[in-house]
Amino acid sequence: MVCQDTQIRRLYRFMQKEKSLAKAACKAGIDVKTARKYKKLQKLPSEVKAERHWRTRHDGFADVWPEVTSFLSTNPGFEAKTLFEHMQRTYPGRFADGQLRTFQRRVKQWRAQEGPGKEVYFTQEHNPGELCQSDFSHLNDLQITIAGQHFKHMIYHFVLTWSNWETGTVCFSESFESLSEGLQNALWELGSIPKAHQIDRMSAAVPNNSESDEFTIRYQAILAHYKLTGKRINAGQPNENGDIEQRHYRFKRALNQALLLRGSRDFADQESYEAFLRQLFKQLNRNRQDKLAEELKIMRSLPAGRLESCKRLRVKVNQASLVRINYNNYSVHSRLIGEYVNIRLYANYLEVWYGQKCIESMPRLHGRSKHHVQYRHIIDWLVRKPGAFMNYRYKQDLFPSHRFRIAYDRLCENIPSRASKEYLRILHLAAKERETLVDAALAELMAANKKISYGVVKSMVADSQSLVTHKDVHIDAVKINAYDRLLPRHAGPTEAVL
Repeated sequence: MVCQDTQIRRLYRFMQKEKSLAKAACKAGIDVKTARKYKKLQKLPSEVKAERHWRTRHDGFADVWPEVTSFLSTNPGFEAKTLFEHMQRTYPGRFADGQLRTFQRRVKQWRAQEGPGKEVYFTQEHNPGELCQSDFSHLNDLQITIAGQHFKHMIYHFVLTWSNWETGTVCFSESFESLSEGLQNALWELGSIPKAHQIDRMSAAVPNNSESDEFTIRYQAILAHYKLTGKRINAGQPNENGDIEQRHYRFKRALNQALLLRGSRDFADQESYEAFLRQLFKQLNRNRQDKLAEELKIMRSLPAGRLESCKRLRVKVNQASLVRINYNNYSVHSRLIGEYVNIRLYANYLEVWYGQKCIESMPRLHGRSKHHVQYRHIIDWLVRKPGAFMNYRYKQDLFPSHRFRIAYDRLCENIPSRASKEYLRILHLAAKERETLVDAALAELMAANKKISYGVVKSMVADSQSLVTHKDVHIDAVKINAYDRLLPRHAGPTEAVL
């Protein structure tokens, strides 16, 4: 019988209590000769057991192993399964599928003993007030909605690497304007400036295909304004920006938990969602105030004011009453055709300036080949050219609501030859009068299943007191506890939520 460590430990305990070795060995359940042996050694069986260094079965890969190691030495990126399948094709019938696991272990051992060294990650020591990191993070996978519509967005995320104090700004693209607004928001919320700011190789701050340490002129202007030292990581090395990458993961997890606790991922508007995020950041930073106070003592004070977070452009309005900005088209009033206008492009919106006056503000389009055409800008001339409406490239933008779309479809069914002209007259009426009144008139005609025409709509708008304008309906959040009574009596509130 092979002795176990527990038996010998028991023997040593009984040897201290019993007068004879035989009685101690008997109580420990081992032979006296064995007891005498371990009394002399003063070691456990596991400590005196010889390590096995010989094989107990034939090595099925011995003949081909030099060929395998030549592959591994030439290109360490080979996977064990790829090489195993190659050997099966090279030596048909010699290697069974069941030997794959053994082959994988052999390759793993070779790499650990003779393969190339692996990348070493060197833990960095952070000092208070020295470094902040930032990056963009997509939040689309959290399925957040605004008024029932999927809210596709990202967040500019900022963190101090020593205290882990963090904040963020909602944005929609990794543009320079988003970087500028997000960074400045973070610094002014913090109230102080650290020594350095580190980013990845985002195109908003780093010239494309640039291998040097240079930054774009606009990003350098921000660094100079706040007297920040700019740093960036090497290409393909996100671990160098490890603090912000880790905060991405933890923030998204905390946001998901907060949404679960809230009971809904839908918000009335973007402002209420941003207020929810500010409260979440406040909770995350609650236990970091002591370390943050130490950092604030070392940091520098803010400058007198912020930099403008916009890109200025000067463009000409074309014959279609459009301006092309960052590969997207925006309409302006037709009276500006042929004129040059100044554009101030912010992270989420843009302003149109003419004669030192802001004449238009509209949401910014993100991406390429998109368009934002406002019917009020062009309806005066489109109503004179109704034939241009049928195949107008931006036709879908000329339906202010779904009722206008339905009205046009009904006109096409009833009077196909005059549908465009009749609809444009209705749209022109919406531009001159209140759009909500025209929309309400269309709603009443549709509800009563009456014929739609410009004359009828105009008379209804004139008698606007009889119209009920359709406003957005606010529905209070459902109290889930109200459903408890629908469950069996043994089911508690927790089960109801789940």
